[in-house]
Amino acid sequence: MKVIRTSNYEAMSRQAANIISAQIILKPESILGLATGSTPIGIYKQLIEWYKKGDLDFSQVKTVNLDEYCGLSGDHDQSYRWFMNHNLFNHVNIDMANTNVPSGIADNLNQECERYDKLIKELGGVDIQLLGIGHNGHIGFNEPNDYFDKETHVVDLKQSTIDANARFFSSINDVPKQAITMGIQSIMAAKKILLVASGPDKKDILEKAVYGPVTPLVPASILQMHPDLTVVYSVD
Repeated sequence: MKVIRTSNYEAMSRQAANIISAQIILKPESILGLATGSTPIGIYKQLIEWYKKGDLDFSQVKTVNLDEYCGLSGDHDQSYRWFMNHNLFNHVNIDMANTNVPSGIADNLNQECERYDKLIKELGGVDIQLLGIGHNGHIGFNEPNDYFDKETHVVDLKQSTIDANARFFSSINDVPKQAITMGIQSIMAAKKILLVASGPDKKDILEKAVYGPVTPLVPASILQMHPDLTVVYSVD
């Protein structure tokens, strides 16, 4: 495990973007596992800036996203497909056909989960997986539980997660109560993992995840077992 402390959010974003850009430069056909939420936005902005300067080429890159809300189509402005399009994909030269986000409106969500796991395997697995961490230690939408969920699955969101996401919706009643998420096994199968966190409100849970006991009650703690984990954080 490599832990990098940075001075502020901008420095954290640049450091994390450096790691992802190095992956793309060294392997132009990289499979990137991507995350949504407020923390990665600065990373994506930095990657876009370097692309526009001619330093990065996304033309051979393929991506798989961690999760998606159930019940939201890709054109809903709070869907994670919309988030990725507007915060990264629409601004670089990636082939949209090579970008993958679970479908939250599939007719059969369980079959969609199986399809997504099969897709990741067919791509050859994720080269580097970007992760944020929730206030309760969730990664993707793998919530605290009595066991680690292995594969992509439908999850009932904890009230704390719903409350945290309510700021993005006009009403808390509009926040989806379920999501599709990659499971812990799917995440841990990535060749490299990059965990990012920012702000004093993430300090305690980050310490539990990185230095505390490995327990499904803190899902991110399983990352301690990964052979190539980098943590980039700012507590300011």
